Amino acid sequence: MLKANTLLISGLATLCAPVLASEKINNYQSFTGYTGLINTPNANVIEVGHIDLGYNNMLDLRGREYIDGHNFIFSAGLFDGFEVSGQIATESINDNMFYSEGKGQLRDLSFNAKYQLPYIPKDWFTVAVGAKDIGGAANNYETYYAVASKELWDFRFSAGYAVSDRLTGQMDGPFAGIEWQPFDWFALQAEHDADAFNAAVKVTVPKKWLYNIGELTFTSRFYSNTEHSEEDTSWGVNFKMPLFSKPEYEAIESAPEPVVSESDELAYFKLNANKEPVTIKDPNAHRYFESNKEMTRQAATLKHALVKDGFESVQVGFNNDKQIVVKFENSTFNRNDLDAIGLVLGRISQYVSSEGIEFNVFMSKQDIPQLSLKGNVDEYREFILSQKHPEVVVYQGTMPLPRALTWVGLMNTNSPYFKPRVTFSPALTNGYATELGLYDFSLAVRADVDIPLWQGGGINLGGQINVANSDDFDEDAPFRYFREESEFDRATLYQTFALPYGIYNQTQVGYFKDYQDYMGIQNETAWLSPEGRHKVSANIGYFDYQDFDANKDTQVVSYQYNWVERDITLHAEAGNYFYDDSGFKVESRFWFGDSYLAVYAQDTNVRKIGFAFSIPLSPRKDMSVTRYGQVKGSEAWRHSISSQVGESHNNLAFNRAYLPSNAVSLDRKYLNQGRLSKAYLYANFSRLRDVYLEYK
Repeated sequence: MLKANTLLISGLATLCAPVLASEKINNYQSFTGYTGLINTPNANVIEVGHIDLGYNNMLDLRGREYIDGHNFIFSAGLFDGFEVSGQIATESINDNMFYSEGKGQLRDLSFNAKYQLPYIPKDWFTVAVGAKDIGGAANNYETYYAVASKELWDFRFSAGYAVSDRLTGQMDGPFAGIEWQPFDWFALQAEHDADAFNAAVKVTVPKKWLYNIGELTFTSRFYSNTEHSEEDTSWGVNFKMPLFSKPEYEAIESAPEPVVSESDELAYFKLNANKEPVTIKDPNAHRYFESNKEMTRQAATLKHALVKDGFESVQVGFNNDKQIVVKFENSTFNRNDLDAIGLVLGRISQYVSSEGIEFNVFMSKQDIPQLSLKGNVDEYREFILSQKHPEVVVYQGTMPLPRALTWVGLMNTNSPYFKPRVTFSPALTNGYATELGLYDFSLAVRADVDIPLWQGGGINLGGQINVANSDDFDEDAPFRYFREESEFDRATLYQTFALPYGIYNQTQVGYFKDYQDYMGIQNETAWLSPEGRHKVSANIGYFDYQDFDANKDTQVVSYQYNWVERDITLHAEAGNYFYDDSGFKVESRFWFGDSYLAVYAQDTNVRKIGFAFSIPLSPRKDMSVTRYGQVKGSEAWRHSISSQVGESHNNLAFNRAYLPSNAVSLDRKYLNQGRLSKAYLYANFSRLRDVYLEYK
């Protein structure tokens, strides 16, 4: 009671003191994983694209009592109003729970989610609903709640109701809390968590002191009147940073009275997808150029600039109908083919100065058509200078070439063939919160070599070198069968075709190694809708063991919807997988530029839910391909963590819903991670201007 009175008096005295108010009240990670106070949530969520890495020592032991232990929390904002988090709760870091040292200990992995309800005016209040410890086997912390928050001056008031089965009574009934932030770097919190009163102070290290990388926050829970703990103090530390940032491009002005296609999908973009080619309103439009020599000079200068930018198979031509044609292949902007298109269009507006010229741009990869564009050079130049949106016609694949073209210089400058491209990336297998330890891993450095040989065809080679393992992945340890070995594991010959009606087909034949040696054939066929929002694909494989008489068959059908307005792609697949499991998998990817956060669920011979992220391990523009080849990092390295659900146990299950993969695939090499489409280009049109201004 004395502590409570002291806290109350100190709080009232502080409230009466003159202070400098902070501009806004910060969002903090609670000790229990969601954005909130100490044990309770508020109605706020972590910012989109941000992550929060947290640690605290207040371990809720199976909902019965609080002890000094370890909580490791990772949370992320997927889209406006929605956050997810994962929490590892453990009594020890390295104790083996099969031995006497760790017998009976807690080591639990749980997933949490919170959604802030939309359509409620922010100046009223905010409301959120959430769940903790979703699925899983033990469900030690399963909780469901609703909470409302209101900000006044330097205060945030929160109240809500929760349901849980914890014996402590935490978050099982009504709860409430108050946050007071007089300074940007200081906050005081008090709450009732449906069981006890708690109070904490948070101190944040200014972001500018950490080179603007992120914010470091220290938390001290200095008071609690709970009867389920011998200690009423605990501490924590958090680091929050923007892992992904949505590109901030300048707003652009739409062209006056744009003509839209009949498709409702394209109406969103206010662009003309089906209009006839731009009409040149010039009485002399059908006359020859006044100076054919001048046009030749401009085209030659443009071609030289594109080759210098690192593009391959560059061809530039023009005709007497005031049309200029550029054909090229992108091998430098490997993170996103859209950047290559933007730089090419920018170069055209830079070097083609004759009036009334229509551009025709064709992008391909190993002579496999990807995307084609048509528009007016003068309009596009105005877009670069004043951000006024031009009318651009986009075709999936190729479009008819203009007539009577005069090509400048060699027909095909900077050929892509017989030049190896080496991609380095990490290969990582890991286990989180197992009975053997908090974290186990096996790490290798991987190199994949792609050697293009002819149209759509080439050789793909791959291997890796093991560089580090935790003890449980050693050669005589429990996870030895899943360690990343030093080995040569891929040697295939691939052939890709672009077929009519938006169909792509790729076949790979050769040597595959996935713990065993196989000779196999793998075929993928994908269909893109005319606007590129829908993609349907089928992956079929046959693999023959080399060490004994047996084989494997795989058949998987998948669907992708590209929700370009929200930078979200939705994925679903079903079929028979490589390790004799069958079922389905669904996934949502939330894109931030060329990276994404994802949540997924799968049901094959086990049910799992998981969280994943993908990041590029290369700069926006890679080194150009020389006659000796190219060295680069992976354009999309993915890491995931998952947990088994729907069972009374949580046994590890490696490589479920798995298909053998290659660095050369339709999505990776030809379809821009499944995003190369008219709809995606229109939704990100301002990026075309941005890349030119950066690399001009």
